[in-house]
Amino acid sequence: MVQQIILRHLEKPQIKSLEEDLLWLCDSFGFSSGRDTENTATRIVFSLLDKISNDEITSSEALAENLDIKTSRVNHHLRNLNNSGLLYRKKRLIYLRGGSLKAAVKEMRKDSERIFDELESIAEEIDSRIGIKNR
Repeated sequence: MVQQIILRHLEKPQIKSLEEDLLWLCDSFGFSSGRDTENTATRIVFSLLDKISNDEITSSEALAENLDIKTSRVNHHLRNLNNSGLLYRKKRLIYLRGGSLKAAVKEMRKDSERIFDELESIAEEIDSRIGIKNR
């Protein structure tokens, strides 16, 4: 599985609100960047969190219906959110990784540390082969 974790250092919102904080979190992970001018990914995350807080299990079809958008668009964003490590799918159902947003972010941190460990190891091998000494 290809995993892509985008991290952007953005200033925290000045106004303390659930919507602003969630938008900041999603923007910091690059979920709503690029062509997502309507913040569809953020809306999906918010809807998913709402369902989880009410002990509901959801599907892409239910999210699409709830947000009044096409299931194909929801599935596109769900694939990206899955590839980032925020959520996972089991059959047709969607789950937040770790069961909470905080747990999902912690798991994504562990993922990124594993990626950096691997990059560091390969970089050290390349340095050694080329003859660059580590400081």
